[in-house]
Amino acid sequence: MNAVIPGNLDEEVRLHLAKFDFSACLACGACSSGCPSGDAPDNEGWNIRKVLRMLAYGMLDEVVASNFPWLCTGCGRCALACPMGLDIVPIMLHMKHLRSRDAVPGVLQKGIVNNLESGNNMNISRDDYLQGMAELGQQLSDEECPGFYVPVDRDAADILFFPNSKEVYGDFEDQFWWWKIFYAAGENWTVPSEGWEAVDWALFTGNYEGIRALAERKIEFIKRHGIRRMIMPDCGGGSYGCRTGMKHCIELNKENKVNFIYLYEYLKEIIEQGRITLDKSVHAGKRFTWHDSCKHGRELLKHYGQAFFDEPRWILSQCVDDFVEMTPNREANYCCGAGGGNWPGPFEKQSAFHGRYKAEQIRRTGADVVVVGCSNCRDQIMKRLPKYYKDLKYEVKYLWQVVAEALVIEPWADDVVNRATLEAAAQWKAFGIEPEV
Repeated sequence: MNAVIPGNLDEEVRLHLAKFDFSACLACGACSSGCPSGDAPDNEGWNIRKVLRMLAYGMLDEVVASNFPWLCTGCGRCALACPMGLDIVPIMLHMKHLRSRDAVPGVLQKGIVNNLESGNNMNISRDDYLQGMAELGQQLSDEECPGFYVPVDRDAADILFFPNSKEVYGDFEDQFWWWKIFYAAGENWTVPSEGWEAVDWALFTGNYEGIRALAERKIEFIKRHGIRRMIMPDCGGGSYGCRTGMKHCIELNKENKVNFIYLYEYLKEIIEQGRITLDKSVHAGKRFTWHDSCKHGRELLKHYGQAFFDEPRWILSQCVDDFVEMTPNREANYCCGAGGGNWPGPFEKQSAFHGRYKAEQIRRTGADVVVVGCSNCRDQIMKRLPKYYKDLKYEVKYLWQVVAEALVIEPWADDVVNRATLEAAAQWKAFGIEPEV
């Protein structure tokens, strides 16, 4: 075996790593003990301790060229375990940042280019998006919520909401859960006509300029339309990327500060205010458990001093009677394996390998329903884990789906329905959209 001769890191990289007190690493291996990605299939022998030592020896090119940074979900369990408090997740993000954009794995780079150019990851045209919103809104109005429509670019709205392109593109009726909640609460809300994507693939690819650009887009819309508050996107990466981008925008100009609320805060607020009524009986006979999303919990706590652990549990307590905890949970919870772009990314079996601890957690609960607050967590736990761990049998539901299913929906009064119908007709006419009835 040849000895490794330490080299010098590029000065810019060295200074960047110094911000995270990289020199404090004891090489103890606690980070690897907390990380489920070590020794992943086709990446045997790779773990976070090894990567940190490689960087300490100046082996930057080898790390950047490897798959390991792309298998990192950014879950933060490594940093949680580190006795020196080394913040490892941003180091892995920077390794992604240093990869040439034409060598970014899978569809992630194409997605962020689409988003920056067209306003969404899927490159859905404005007319197709608006047509879908008009027709799905009409469907919900006809079936359950008389007078409902999707308000677009509404000035002075109290709530700004960002759709997820996979729902706009294919999982159409998953949008109904939030729409029913807004309807029942009598919310004054809106969505953008352009730049509406909830998911931030710039965060997944280490594209710092992209992260800031997506946040600037949201800030500009809020200011232009006089929006009171925006709901941070439900995707863990989307909300975390937005929060990070907004932080950078505020550092550049304090006037960029805008008001936002997380989905957990919003749901708790409207329940406590009595704006919606819930009926637990619809969920009787099933046992529920909750998955703590990394970017809504552990990582949000570390970098912004805020975590949503109690709120989702309280919301569930208003909707269901039979609840069981996963172990470990809250700050010590295991990642599902989908974070950091690993759901849409090309490393499926490695992502499933990462999720083996999550599979075991769910298995031990005996739960019938796993409830989540992140779209990537939902797809991973619903689709990928049962594919690789075939004994798993459960449903997966969004937290807002559980709430929407328990809603007691009171139809709007006739005059409110008539007014909304006229508003909808005027809105779609102004956009040149003719919904098919």
